[in-house]
Amino acid sequence: MANDTILVCDDEPHIVHVVAAKLKNAGFEVLTATDGQEALDIARQHVPSLLITDYQMPYLSGLELCARMRAEPELKNIPAIMLTARGFSINTTELTGTNIRELIPKPFSPREVLRIVRRVLQESEAVVGGTASEPGP
Repeated sequence: MANDTILVCDDEPHIVHVVAAKLKNAGFEVLTATDGQEALDIARQHVPSLLITDYQMPYLSGLELCARMRAEPELKNIPAIMLTARGFSINTTELTGTNIRELIPKPFSPREVLRIVRRVLQESEAVVGGTASEPGP
């Protein structure tokens, strides 16, 4: 799991820096993007193990990014964690057609993000390994 590559996408540079530093210190490879389109382009080139994305971003929102990735054969099984503004809610219908496994409100604890990343990757590996059914929506 420590060799997994994680793509972190947020239009706030300090968020990208904090999350990327925590993940790198834990042994993960980290790719970064500052908008949804850039993240999609990077994902197409470097197929990450996991995406962490903000909801509100330029060019493609986090939801649009996740839906586009889910629609592409090479990217369709990449799980995602979405960062959201405090008090911002996303309904279940909006998550349909994405691989968003967890919503994390800002501000957040980098330690909590790392814990969730490890859990989501572990669950994803169980699915790929055939020990669980593919998660919905």
